[in-house]
Parts: sequence; C-alpha cells; structure tokens
Amino acid sequence: MKNKAGRDIPDNILSNGKEAYQGAYHFDGTEFQRVARKGGVKLTASPEDKVVHDLKEAVKRVGLKDGMSVSFHHHFRNGDYVVNKVIQAIAELGIKGITIYASSLGEAHDAILPYIEDGTVTGLSSSGVRGKIGEAISNGLFRDVVYIRSHGGRVRAVEAGDIHIDVAFIGAPSSDCMGNARGKGGKSNCGVLSYAMIDAQYADKVVVVTDTLVDFPNFPPAIQAIDVDVVAVVDEIGNPAKIASKEVRYTDNPKELMMADYAARFIAQCPNFKDGFSFQAGAGGAALAVVRCLKHYMIEKNYKMSFAIGGITAPIVQLLHDGLIKCVVDAQDFDLPSAESVIDSPGHFEISTAQYADPFNKGAFVNMLDFVVLGALEIDTDFNVNVIVGSDGIVRGAPGGHPDAAAGAKVSIIITPLIRSRIPVVIDKVTTITTPGETVDVVITEEGIAINPRRTDLIEALKGSDLPITTIEALRDKAYRISGAPEPVHFDDKVVAVVEYRDGTVLDVIRKTKPFEFSN
Repeated sequence: MKNKAGRDIPDNILSNGKEAYQGAYHFDGTEFQRVARKGGVKLTASPEDKVVHDLKEAVKRVGLKDGMSVSFHHHFRNGDYVVNKVIQAIAELGIKGITIYASSLGEAHDAILPYIEDGTVTGLSSSGVRGKIGEAISNGLFRDVVYIRSHGGRVRAVEAGDIHIDVAFIGAPSSDCMGNARGKGGKSNCGVLSYAMIDAQYADKVVVVTDTLVDFPNFPPAIQAIDVDVVAVVDEIGNPAKIASKEVRYTDNPKELMMADYAARFIAQCPNFKDGFSFQAGAGGAALAVVRCLKHYMIEKNYKMSFAIGGITAPIVQLLHDGLIKCVVDAQDFDLPSAESVIDSPGHFEISTAQYADPFNKGAFVNMLDFVVLGALEIDTDFNVNVIVGSDGIVRGAPGGHPDAAAGAKVSIIITPLIRSRIPVVIDKVTTITTPGETVDVVITEEGIAINPRRTDLIEALKGSDLPITTIEALRDKAYRISGAPEPVHFDDKVVAVVEYRDGTVLDVIRKTKPFEFSN
C-alpha cells in the first residue's frame, strides 16, 4: 500500500500490527501506554558479587542464549571498542541468532562482519549504520529485516515493547563495584551516557563494561547501580580521540561558508529570532559554521540562547563560555572539547535521549526548539530528506535525531550543497525518505534558498529580503542542468531494511542492491 508520504510499503512489512506512515503529527493528542519492565532481580549479598574481569564470564552470568537480543550505545563513535569485544565473546561461546539493538554503528564496528556472515548476529536495529555493516544490510547479508529508527523513535520503541532488550552492554568510562556509571571520571571519557539510560531502565539484564573501577559511590551516576547486574572490567573500552569522526568538520570551504552565512542571515530575519531563542545544529561543516556566523547577529542584537541541544560541538561550547547561551543540554558529545565541558562547565548538563527526543513522552526538548539546522544526502521537490542511503543505493548514513528535531522545531532548516561529487542533491524523488517533507521548512544551498510552500508565514516574513529566495523546483532544475538527472539505483525486490518514523509507523523501506564486493 502507499503511505501518506507516497511510498509503497509491502503488505508483509505491515503485519503484526505495524502501521504505514500517516503523517508526522498523526498521533498528536492520543494516549501512549508504556510496557512494564520484565527483568527479574537477583539479590546481591556483597559488592564483589557484581564484578568480573572477563567478558565471557559476564555473558554467562546474565544467561545470554541463542536468539536473544543485546544493546549498545555509541558515545565513543568511531573510537568504540565495546561492541566488537562483546560480540567476539558471544561468538566464542557459540551463541547464535543474536539481534543487536544499537543507538548507532559505524566503521569502528566493521570487525563484526564475520559474525553476521556466520550467523552469530542475524538481526539489527539502529539509529545509524556506516561502513561495512551498511554494505552488509544493502547486500542482504542479515537474515532478518533491519530496522532503522531515529534516536527519539528508538526510545519510543523500547517503551512500547517493539524493542525488547535481553541484555544491555553499557560502555562506561567509570563505574564503581555496584555499577554506578558515568561518562567521565576514567581514562576514556566520552562525556555523557544518554543513549544507554533507556537500555538500563528496560533491559532484562544490564552489564556495565568499564576500564576504570572507582570507589563507591561514583556519583552522580548516569547509569544507576539499582539497574545493573554485572560490572565487567576490561583493559580498554574506547579511544576518545576518535569521538570526532569525519562527519564532524570545521570547514574553511568558501561554498560551505556561503551557505552558513545564508542560514545565519535567514535565521536573523525570522520572527522566532529573539532574545531567549533555542537552537540545534548538526555536525556537518556548513551546519557547524552556522553557529559561528550566528554569533555576530546575537551580539549585534544583544540576544542570548535560552538553550542549545543535540549532539554538542566545540562551537556550541564556546558560545556557552562566551555567555551567549544560558544552558546546554547534552545527549551526545561530537568532539573532545564537548566531552570535557560537560564535566566541569556550569550550565552544561547531561540529559537522557528520552528527554531529548522521545515523541511519546510528556515534554521532549526538541518540541521546544525554535531553530534546527540539519544536513541531507538528498532532498526532493516535496522537501522529503534522505540521510541514510547513498546515490549508489548503499546504506551509509544515520537519521540520528534528524526526524525528531525537524518535527519538533518551529523552523527546520536543511543546509546542503546543490551538487555533491558531481551528483545532484536536490532531485525529483529521494531514494529513501528519512525525514518527511511536511516537517522541513527551508532548504539552503549555495545557489539559493527554497521555503516550503506550507510555510506561508516564513515566505511573508522574508519578502523583500536580500537573500536569494527561490523555489525548490528551480534548485532542482539548476542541479540537473549542471550535472544531469541522477541515474536510477537498481534494487532487487527483497526488502532488507525498514525505515520507521519516530512514531513507530513505516515511513519507507530499503531494498537489496545488486550483488557487489565488500569494500576493503
């Protein structure tokens, strides 16, 4: 059937009560019932009962068996060691048919590819997939259909029981013997443990994996000992130097700086730009540059942000230190300055992903956003955005909080070059919808700015502006004149992944590409 976004969703994907996407705000005003926690509690007689020094022993202690599920968080990003170590331990114990519920996977996890091939890992749900795992999805290597969810959608899925975590493995820079764990206080600080909080609360069993055991009590904890079954002490859990990945770029590219200037000028001319406005920016080069450009207008008007949220970066931290932001609320640190700031900067606070973006709770921060600046791999003339599938049909991206922030913000801005590597970005129809066009308000390219026709208020507010306002169709036409229309991607009939909207409905599906060799 065709869903509200116009995408064909196979009937078999809509079995077991699954619904097709019906609009970004379809469930507004309805009641949501969270499932009860199911894990039993083994009473602990002494502190030493929880601590082990071997991951295989930890796996045995929590009773992981064939067909069960495990979860991980990605606060170490490309510096993470925990996923690979745990999956190797599971494989060495001969356990098969495992489903991974990760907040995201990246190139750091290429090493688990053999365990997908041998059936140790057969299923996956993640808010992002890059590297060889993305190629494995597109090649149909997983036995089960993969689910791709936003950060807020992942929390909702856990609370709804769509995701049931048998064992959560939480990499923690510091932990005491009882499992009070923090994203700081050890030799491998990552700043916060926001993504793991929902896992600790809902998983049947919880294993804190740490390389720094500290004195009890390790306070204030992000993960509380009352939720932890085992504390596994290992040599290393990650490399903080690799938290800042190639997606986090501080650009000096003239084209990106031009787009950033356009975005800052656009924001400064919006009715929502006033003292106490709120803001989120993505981690791309142009999006990060917007933060620096916006500073000029804030100083000129004597405005301060009430809060900044999202993946936190050094430019946001600098605005806090300059006194231009009253409060930074942090669900992930994209670089070391941010991870260090949350440790000792007044006004910089750790929050859970549920507080950040859960669409079915009573007060997510994204719903209080005035502006969000995000990126795109593709955007079409209906303002639908794709940040997951590359122009070659391979899964290589992450929705992250993109759909959540776009839906919640009063003004959602996509900043992207018109053409990337000779391939048009603004096109007729995106390969895969990540964020529906009804939640996207503005598209900013180096060749002009298109405002969604739904936003008549913004169109009126920018009348007479010195900015290069145009239409999305004009941007597409220019992209096609320069580089030609994109070649269609060839897919098989087999559905290898489901793109779930944040409310749990099916927004799109990803089909298998023609066979190819995995990249070296």
